Amino acid sequence: MAEAFYRTAAQLAYSGCDELPQEFQPDKHLIYSSPATLAFNSPGAQGFGVKRAGLAIPGSVMLLISPGCCGRNTAAPGPSGRYSGRMFYMLLDETDIVTGRHLSKIPGAVKEICEYCSEKPTAVMLCITCVDALLGTDMERVCRSAEEAAHVPVVPCYMYALTREGRHPPMATVRKAVYSLLKPMAKRADCMNIIGSFSPLSSGCELYRLFNKAGVRHIREISRCKSFGEYLNMAQANFNLVLNPESRLASGWMEKALRIPSIEISRMYQIDKIHNQYRLMAKALDIPWEDQQDYDAAQEEIARFREKHGGTVFAVGEIADADPFELSLALLRYGFCVSEIYGTINKINFWFLQKIAALSPDTRVYSNLSPTMLYYRPSTPQAGIAVGKDAAYYHPGCAHVMWCGEEQPFGYDGVRSLFKAFAKALEGVAK
Repeated sequence: MAEAFYRTAAQLAYSGCDELPQEFQPDKHLIYSSPATLAFNSPGAQGFGVKRAGLAIPGSVMLLISPGCCGRNTAAPGPSGRYSGRMFYMLLDETDIVTGRHLSKIPGAVKEICEYCSEKPTAVMLCITCVDALLGTDMERVCRSAEEAAHVPVVPCYMYALTREGRHPPMATVRKAVYSLLKPMAKRADCMNIIGSFSPLSSGCELYRLFNKAGVRHIREISRCKSFGEYLNMAQANFNLVLNPESRLASGWMEKALRIPSIEISRMYQIDKIHNQYRLMAKALDIPWEDQQDYDAAQEEIARFREKHGGTVFAVGEIADADPFELSLALLRYGFCVSEIYGTINKINFWFLQKIAALSPDTRVYSNLSPTMLYYRPSTPQAGIAVGKDAAYYHPGCAHVMWCGEEQPFGYDGVRSLFKAFAKALEGVAK
């Protein structure tokens, strides 16, 4: 009987990151349309990817220029509510795709959109697909022509799936695009930006309180900007706090063009690592930082869950607000069992995998992109909690913690919230 391809953590750690099996290398085989598609895209984008991310600029609208299939994929997730009047479509036919004649229509379409809207957009985002990547379209020139026609800023958003494995993948370039309208401003010592995702940090995250105590009065995130003016004031920041490596391209541009330096920290669920990176960040910024109370509160939440559910087995997926390998390592270090991990291995999280191999060598690691996942069957022991949309798909009979919401978990608050979610999920199954 055919079965899904996997390797144990010990086998992968022994072979090394440069010798991964082909099933873990997406450029070596056909890609399975796995449960990753249930989320339509990455965490923090909540189903719209480049398209929703491009609308992060307050008051902006988007023109999607694509074949009909891409238009349908945009409409399928249901861009309702606050997005319902902000998405517009220019669908390409075969002649457009062959000749590129649609390019001459874009300035007029942008002008028509601006005239149609009851309030003039603050910006028009032109979202283009692999068609224009293959045509070699100069979108900067097209945007300039559209700006002249509509008298409104026009910004390109590149939804090029072809570049996903390249140096500048779509979710990195769109992060740069959404800050591209900022202009240099005088810096204020009490202002900072948090950049990384397209949804805000959880309101209970300790970063807000601890930075306030350190003298930072204005902490801005693009997702919390209620007006275009607030968005423009992000240029006042004394520094950027980068919480996602996909924002490095954006932070590098902001440092060069706006003179805003940056410091990067990572989302982790190991509380000692959170404490250590906070300490190093505070030292680099030369600010006071007292996080012991938050550390203790997170530790107490973990202990409370472990006391009641110490034998819980976890299956950890990648369609969640976490790196599946770092989260799995955290769970193992807290004394739990991780039977399976579904994730993409890279040079950064391979370090976590090596540590996992030392603690739980038999943990199975699957690639969501491998076509063999069609034959997947859960391993033994059966998971008690599945974390992430993909893990939940693979384990329909256990407790599910999707962990992919509108607000982004981070730091000690993220750890506390996660273990509360674990407890709630198990209580729901028990009922």
